[in-house]
Amino acid sequence: MLPSIEAALADQATSGLGVLHLVLVDPAARPGGVSFEQAIVHEQTVGNRDRWDVDYAAYARAKARLSWRHGMDSRRLQWLEPHRLEADESLLWGGVCLDGIVVAASGAVPAWDEAFAFGVAACWRALALQAAEAARGSH
Repeated sequence: MLPSIEAALADQATSGLGVLHLVLVDPAARPGGVSFEQAIVHEQTVGNRDRWDVDYAAYARAKARLSWRHGMDSRRLQWLEPHRLEADESLLWGGVCLDGIVVAASGAVPAWDEAFAFGVAACWRALALQAAEAARGSH
């Protein structure tokens, strides 16, 4: 996904600063079983971090925490089930939960944050499906 994300970030309509921060959460980690910080398996900045005007990493973590805790895309939660939100939870969207795979992005406009997070989650799922198929073939 990285080449696609980098190309999209070059468009000012996607991200005014051309930056993005991604957070990936361990699909096997469950709220209550480990802390959110322990559940993060990877973070990556795309673009020049010196251009940040806010802490996009903190925003991406907050979005990921929201999707992880609720098992739901942050936009869907905020639009369809806002009664589930706690007072200190993020009102930003760009976190997704695809078949239990939580990824969040921050730095682009919200629709693109969500699109990039879905793309990364879909690739992660494809890798897992490929590995599962290979494991089945070896038996």
